[in-house]
Amino acid sequence: MADGHSVVTTGPLAGHTVQDLLHAHPGELLGPRLDPASGFPLLIKLLDCRDWLSVQVHPDDAQAQAMVSPGERGKTEAWHFLHVDPGAQLLAGVVVGDTLFIPAGTLHALGPGLLLYEVQQASDTTYRVYDWDRPASAGRALHLEESVAVTRADLGGAWTAASETGGVGELVRCAQFTLVGVRGGETTELGGSFGLVTVVEGTLTVEAGGERVEVAPFGTVLVPAWAQRVTLTGTGRALIATP
Repeated sequence: MADGHSVVTTGPLAGHTVQDLLHAHPGELLGPRLDPASGFPLLIKLLDCRDWLSVQVHPDDAQAQAMVSPGERGKTEAWHFLHVDPGAQLLAGVVVGDTLFIPAGTLHALGPGLLLYEVQQASDTTYRVYDWDRPASAGRALHLEESVAVTRADLGGAWTAASETGGVGELVRCAQFTLVGVRGGETTELGGSFGLVTVVEGTLTVEAGGERVEVAPFGTVLVPAWAQRVTLTGTGRALIATP
């Protein structure tokens, strides 16, 4: 997971959190387009689903600011499927390498047998509609009124099929983030902002700003905006998220 609370593991800044770096080096980390006062904007997760996750929905920015707090973000997200057991479901079929864009306001649920990468706005605001008849608890309450207020019946997930992309190239572009798949041997321009590089196949060497680090599967490297570009070497594939 890469967000404001994640801890640097290697190099001279090892032990510092991303939030520490944001305070000490805001421009170098985020680039000129983002306001450091708003915090680190993206969150990366790896989800290993062994049971049905709740049917849920997230607000957009305006709804989150009205319903939660003035500084709160909404939660638009995208999923890239790394492993799919036979018969695994979302309420729709998926295969390895598919990518699904989930804009705020879209009802969604993940089923068992899925291992996936998720990139989202850095927000924990989730409204549960249904939890598969599991016992209610303080940590898993339903939010029916809030869900009705933010759900948009006209929205559905937007698929980018692995059969069309092979898991490389631009997979998602929205107002909140861009997600691209990149293979070893390629250089990616970051466009004036930071990049979150997550290796999803093989082992790759990530080169940026004069530094090199070898990254095993499911490791993530935060490349600051000042580095401008990132080069991957080796045999494998990575996902790069930028704001």
